[in-house]
Amino acid sequence: MTGVLERESGLSLEELKTKMADFARDRDWDQFHSPRNLLLALVGEVGELSEIFQWRGEVPRGLPDWEEEEKQHLGEELSDVLLYLIRLADVCGVDLGKAALAKLELNAIKYPPHLCKGSSKKHTQIITTTTTTEGESKSIGVDFLTKKQNQ
Repeated sequence: MTGVLERESGLSLEELKTKMADFARDRDWDQFHSPRNLLLALVGEVGELSEIFQWRGEVPRGLPDWEEEEKQHLGEELSDVLLYLIRLADVCGVDLGKAALAKLELNAIKYPPHLCKGSSKKHTQIITTTTTTEGESKSIGVDFLTKKQNQ
């Protein structure tokens, strides 16, 4: 993975996937990168990330009171989570970018702005009104609408 720090931003998921695959292949680690092993490693890294926030209470955006060393540690743990997630998706044959965009589209249907703006309710708690074929108004959950649109 030489040249990793040559470019500071704008790295695509595809480029990270390739770098991770090369990294594992160069070390003969593909034999250890089963979906299960990668998932367990990912969970472990999420645990390490959680420890950083564990006793801090609510933390303001931008982490204004954090030392630079703490922010660097946070970046390392976030990176570990991201890299394991990308590797897991690759080993499972999932196009993570495509899956993420599809999920955003689904969430846009589940959480229409006019019904959920400013609310933390789950999509199953959001009620909307629709008109039946008989012309009656009927209250239904957004989850029902999502299922109908996905059929």
